[in-house]
Amino acid sequence: MKQLPVKFGLLALLSASVVLAQGGSGADGGPDGATMKETEEGIPVTDPLVQEKCGSCHAPDAKGNLSRISWVRTTPEGWAQAIKRMVRLNGLPITPEESRAVIKSLSASHGLAPEEARPVMYLPEKRIVDEVLPNETMRGACASCHAFAQPLSWRRSKLEWKTLQDLHVALYSQADAQYRRPAEDSEQPAGRDPKDKMTRGEYALTYLPKVAGLHTPEWAAWSSRLRAPRLAGDWLVVASVPGQGRFVGTMTVAPGAAADEFKTSASLTSLTNGATISRSGTGLVYSGYSWRGSSKGGAAPGKPDDLGSPARETMWFAPDQQRAEGRWFWGEYQEFGYDVKLVRATAAPAILAVTPGAVKAGAKGVDVTIWGHNLPASLAAGDVDLGAGVTVARVVSATPGKAVLSVDVAASAPAGQRDVGIGGAVLEKAFPVYRKVDYLKVTPETSLARLGGTKFAKGYQQYEAIGYDNGLDGKPNTGDDVAIGPVDATWSMQEFMSVYYDDDMKYVGALSPTAFFTPGLEGPNPERRFSRNNYGEVWVVATAKGEKDKFGKPLSARSYLVVTVPMYQRFDQPEVSR
Repeated sequence: MKQLPVKFGLLALLSASVVLAQGGSGADGGPDGATMKETEEGIPVTDPLVQEKCGSCHAPDAKGNLSRISWVRTTPEGWAQAIKRMVRLNGLPITPEESRAVIKSLSASHGLAPEEARPVMYLPEKRIVDEVLPNETMRGACASCHAFAQPLSWRRSKLEWKTLQDLHVALYSQADAQYRRPAEDSEQPAGRDPKDKMTRGEYALTYLPKVAGLHTPEWAAWSSRLRAPRLAGDWLVVASVPGQGRFVGTMTVAPGAAADEFKTSASLTSLTNGATISRSGTGLVYSGYSWRGSSKGGAAPGKPDDLGSPARETMWFAPDQQRAEGRWFWGEYQEFGYDVKLVRATAAPAILAVTPGAVKAGAKGVDVTIWGHNLPASLAAGDVDLGAGVTVARVVSATPGKAVLSVDVAASAPAGQRDVGIGGAVLEKAFPVYRKVDYLKVTPETSLARLGGTKFAKGYQQYEAIGYDNGLDGKPNTGDDVAIGPVDATWSMQEFMSVYYDDDMKYVGALSPTAFFTPGLEGPNPERRFSRNNYGEVWVVATAKGEKDKFGKPLSARSYLVVTVPMYQRFDQPEVSR
């Protein structure tokens, strides 16, 4: 099946997921107006609080199922959406404490397995990503209005998928138009009149039950394994922040008020300048693996991208509770954040990172630092493996926290990532060897910033210029290209020529020498033609300071930036974080 990438801004999500409706044990939707009945086994609701709060509208049956609820599964954010909807539309009486307890309970009994949640974690992590869609039909049926991760964050019976589609038609006129269009990527069912083309809506109702049905092997396995999270102890942290580099450190997790609640304290060291950052917070684990928390530094943040800013935390813990990954994010539009990976600290040695990062083939006497935990304090050059073509000339210093090595790289060393081994520990793809910076990419390659500063907060954007080696085939933008890392560059903006004489560059905002974009003010601007707002489109351009192409000209690359108005309506679930 053809895979289609789609650029999607999570900040602009319009939640179109509708889950629960009042009363009844089925859903209206039969061709003659009759009530259709569930044919699949439901998942019983056994929690007395959920029964009390939901059972007055969602009818129970003899098996302990509650109508609608027993035929869906979703994330903590999904259940939070549902409860908000019931309060807003149906007047559900529920306190914040009761709501949190219901979300905890349903996330455990009607949640997602770790394997089901991991592919869509970018949604609660508030990342802007290139989504991979199965085909053009599902783009039109689902991803025209919201992230494709939105429906894939749910598991439903066939009837529930049909009911959801019907409700979309009832609420959103554009949904009906999208569903009625012919399916682009489907074959006609056998015996069907060729003139009666399968629609996008029909195709979606065959596709979604297959990939996101209620009962799955993953959920069957996890529901029997689900246990209280035992995360207390010390964790090793590796983190990175666009424009501010990489960090290593530790996070101590202590028990909280309940078995699934925790307190945290973290200390991170910048690998760029050695600065130390301390953070403390709390966390709550849903479904045995899904961390939602909050943390902050000691001092009040002095700038929008301050690393001590109060942040929300979303992390996915592996079922063995030995590692985790996720994002700690902040900002009016969640545009800032640490990308984090955690490994449980044990008595065994561990390698966290290697600096300075990329090393060039043919380089001699390069100081390389291996950052780790419980590394051998007594170290010989032969004890370290840095991969093909890279040899340790001598050990400069060695402590349990880091080893400094003088390294030689053979001129014939092939470009590519290297694993590092020391003291029995191995870090895969720890650093790249490169032969030449062949081209640049500006990340993010497309981006969105939002005007603000008068009545609304601004939405910022940070850029980086990443260098690439063409790799073994010598061709750019192929699978063997080697990402070298950030390249020192000068930054500028250029007009994106979509409208003549609009001069967006003068109004949309300013780009700093460190590639930090600050948007302009929102609202009509009398200095602009037609007193338009300061929105617009520009190119963000990076020009390498020291890297040149085969013609001797500096390498350059650019990113497409849209600067738009504030988001006036928000769809978010901050209450699932502690």
